[in-house]
Amino acid sequence: MTDQYQAAAVEAEAAGRGGLNQNELDELVASSDTGGRSVGGPVGTLLMLTALAWSLFQLYIASPFGLFNDTLARSIHLGFAVFLGVMAFPAARTKFQMILGIVVPLALAALFMVAAKDGVAVWWIPIPAIAIAATVVLGSPKNSIPIWEWALAVVGALAALYLFFFYRDIADRVGAPIMQDYVVAVVGIMILLEATRRALGPALMIVASVFLMYTVLGPNMPSIIAHKGNSLSEIVNHQWITTEGVFGIALGVSTSFVFLFVLFGSLLDRAGAGNYFIQVAFSLMGHMKGGPAKAAVVSSAMTGLISGSSIANVVTTGTFTIPLMKKVGFSSEKAGAVEVASSVNGQIMPPVMGAAAFLMVEYVGIPYFDVVKHAFLPAVISYIALVYIVHLEALKAGMEGLPRPTPPKPLLAWLMSIAFTIAVICGLSFAVYYLMGWIRPAFPETAGYIIFVFITSVYVGLLYVASKEVPLELDDPEAPVTKLPLPGPTVRSGLHFILPVVVLVWALMVDRLSPGLSAFWATCYMVFILVTQRPLMAIFRGESDLGSDIKEGLLDLVDGLVTGARNMIGIGIATATAGIIVGSVSQTGVGAALADVVEVLSGGHILAILLLTAVLSLILGMGLPTTANYIVVSALLAPVIVTLGQQNGLIVPLIAVHLFVFYFGIMADVTPPVGLASFAAAAVSGGDPIKTGVVAFFYSLRTAALPFLFIFNTELLLIDVTWGQGIFVFIVATIAMLLFAAATQGWFLAKNRFYETIALLLIAFTLFRPGFWMDMVSPPYTEVASSELAQAAGDTPVGETLRLRVSGVNDLGDPLEFVALLPLGEGADGAERLTAAGVTLRQDGDKVIIDDVSYNSAAQAAGLDWDQEVIRVLKPEPQPSKYLMFLPALLLLAAVVMLQRGRNGRAPRKVAAA
Repeated sequence: MTDQYQAAAVEAEAAGRGGLNQNELDELVASSDTGGRSVGGPVGTLLMLTALAWSLFQLYIASPFGLFNDTLARSIHLGFAVFLGVMAFPAARTKFQMILGIVVPLALAALFMVAAKDGVAVWWIPIPAIAIAATVVLGSPKNSIPIWEWALAVVGALAALYLFFFYRDIADRVGAPIMQDYVVAVVGIMILLEATRRALGPALMIVASVFLMYTVLGPNMPSIIAHKGNSLSEIVNHQWITTEGVFGIALGVSTSFVFLFVLFGSLLDRAGAGNYFIQVAFSLMGHMKGGPAKAAVVSSAMTGLISGSSIANVVTTGTFTIPLMKKVGFSSEKAGAVEVASSVNGQIMPPVMGAAAFLMVEYVGIPYFDVVKHAFLPAVISYIALVYIVHLEALKAGMEGLPRPTPPKPLLAWLMSIAFTIAVICGLSFAVYYLMGWIRPAFPETAGYIIFVFITSVYVGLLYVASKEVPLELDDPEAPVTKLPLPGPTVRSGLHFILPVVVLVWALMVDRLSPGLSAFWATCYMVFILVTQRPLMAIFRGESDLGSDIKEGLLDLVDGLVTGARNMIGIGIATATAGIIVGSVSQTGVGAALADVVEVLSGGHILAILLLTAVLSLILGMGLPTTANYIVVSALLAPVIVTLGQQNGLIVPLIAVHLFVFYFGIMADVTPPVGLASFAAAAVSGGDPIKTGVVAFFYSLRTAALPFLFIFNTELLLIDVTWGQGIFVFIVATIAMLLFAAATQGWFLAKNRFYETIALLLIAFTLFRPGFWMDMVSPPYTEVASSELAQAAGDTPVGETLRLRVSGVNDLGDPLEFVALLPLGEGADGAERLTAAGVTLRQDGDKVIIDDVSYNSAAQAAGLDWDQEVIRVLKPEPQPSKYLMFLPALLLLAAVVMLQRGRNGRAPRKVAAA
């Protein structure tokens, strides 16, 4: 089990024989996330100290005192990742992997020799390639590290650290590499790709190698994607010596943000928060129909806060939830699929999303607060729909929940307790918000210390409350379940785990600190909790052994720091290798060529290009980690979608496109035949991995539908909506998604007839996009000739946009046709309003030509430029409210409800008659 593919083989082996034991599951997570090599003695200690040093270094550079050049930090970050990647991940010995490990470095050596300009010595290039191939042939034991792997790890780390050691010298010769630069870059790229093969499997290594080949062999490519080709000097400069390739934005985000969030999650889990979230979810939801499955969804949503890995999330919560789901009637495949669907969605759940969410901050150019705001509604709707899918499965099979620990409260008392809880939370939130708001201006210098004392007082109080409860133990899922844990004591036993999350959310959302600094303060508070939690709890329980408790707390801290660093190995290597792909795209201009290819394939239709993008994400996601998949697809296709959208008159916000790519990237962890999270769940459940993946895919259709919906209805991303509109959109979209889930699961109030499924899909679509039907009934625009542009501008209401279909040429002189949205202000007539918007027109026979566009005007912002021709004008027309379309949809829903309730009513009579 040395990489993700061998891990999958072990999982498949487990299928049908009752699942893997805990040691095998730990090994599975290690093989895919933290490194499958288990080495003891001094070497094991060295690896542990290296991981610890990496975590401490990242904490230092994230702190307010860590004055460190960003490029130098990236160099050190990659040095740690490559060293640990080679040392902690033994190379796979399958025939395919060995061939790949030998062929790729030798092929790259030949490629670099071809790319070298005359006068550049190339005799040395095969030497490192042969050496790397030799390390593959010589073998990679699992329980020891041979001398050749030490050499590979050390040389790879030194190549990554080259920018750190020679930063000033390189800055003086950018664009003119010397022989030393050539050697380091060639060796560095080869070893980075070998580390990628070990830590992440063959897919990303192959994709990066193909892009390097494309960079050199551009003139030999088909004409539509051909380019001039790049020399070895240009590749060395672009990929390794500057921050365009390997050391680019992706590695920068991994260095600045992602590491701290992964470390925060690791420390929170080490403190016991993962077990706490699972137990709370079971105590609150275990008694419902299909209760363990609903609890699995909720606990996975909560542990999604502390685990950025789908596989680790599946194994962490799945070892407890999957056996319990099977006990109440779920098949092995369905139990595994529920866990997969909920665990994978942990990456889209704010406030702490997957690593790719932090890349969006850089790529889209908006604060992390806005990313969270836009992603919030789809994530919550997706989880609510998954709970409903589980409920439908329970109804279909006639399942019951686990036995309640106490008799249920009367409905009125239950509603009152819920209302009281919500009121208390709201009251506390307002009190804390306004208290903090008063502290900062009153004590600007000491506000941080005052807030720390306040939060620590709350922490000590919550710890005192927890000390009065029985400590939470992770139950044996194989033991018979006689009753669920009591909700009250279970919730009270770990409320202090919420405080670091509160610190993180406060720093991100209220103080609007950078993601890196927010994670730093949250991690610092987590360190404080880890060290003090055991001693304080023991003191409150009257069983203190202070020295021993402090020592155990420090050991927990060290273990959390080491685990956090080892969890980052794959992400660090993935972002660096994805940088090769992004660098090749920027160096060759393949993005523009790909836009032409995609436009030809899609016929210029925005829906077709979205489908192509989704398929590409799923295919790449079969082998690439979520983060690398997002980087590649967003670099290649996000600009194309925005451009094609504009040409079709659909203004697609960039954040919507990036979230679209992100959603389909995480879907790849589910989708057979290589959905790794599905394999991990099958390993726990003992079910068939492919069947588990297929069922999980159907459960995840709600996640696949959402991106298409928010591209066309950006209200779902809370773009340009008020609080009232936001609440309304949330309620309607949730109902629509539940109806979509009922349609795809074939069950609503009873088993669906085929026409009821079609009706439910139509109702769900109408609730999501009422404007689609209203535009058919009452078109929002009337098309008029371009010669009537001034009159159309005069008739357009103030604040509305006039749509102009214009043709011209782009910056490269290629023909261009698109729809411009021109907002119009006040004016005496149409001509004056057009002038105020910044556009001057002239008549050229039958043609209307844009003669001039004012600088920094609304016309310039709309993309208009001089010498463009206005082909046609779309004048806005008054339109009834699109929400009127809800009426026929609700009437159709009422008909479906009546039909199914009628069948349910007849079923008992048939049974009684029989």
